[in-house]
Amino acid sequence: MARVKGAMATRKRRNKTLKLAKGYWGAKSKHFKMAKEAVMKSGNYAYISRRLKKRDFRKLWITRISAACKMNGMNYSTFMNGLKKAGITLNRKMLSEIAISDAAGFTALTEKAKAAL
Repeated sequence: MARVKGAMATRKRRNKTLKLAKGYWGAKSKHFKMAKEAVMKSGNYAYISRRLKKRDFRKLWITRISAACKMNGMNYSTFMNGLKKAGITLNRKMLSEIAISDAAGFTALTEKAKAAL
């Protein structure tokens, strides 16, 4: 049987990594060894950031809701407790959107929350 060399598979694998490293500064986009390290590192950062993004957005929504509550003479925790007791199940993303775009609607929600307490 003929001996099989892995040249094609190796070249494909290297080209795949170099394609992912396209646009990186200096030798990181040209030399396979450096490109491989940079791609692995950037993959780790991307993986971590996908999880951090969820935290960051939740923090942003809470900050927006809190600011809108302060304008209506209430704090965030009592507002959320009042909504829960009133049976209003809106998530934080939607509450922050209401706070930004519809101030009158958010004021109505704060009144319902106050009434439920």
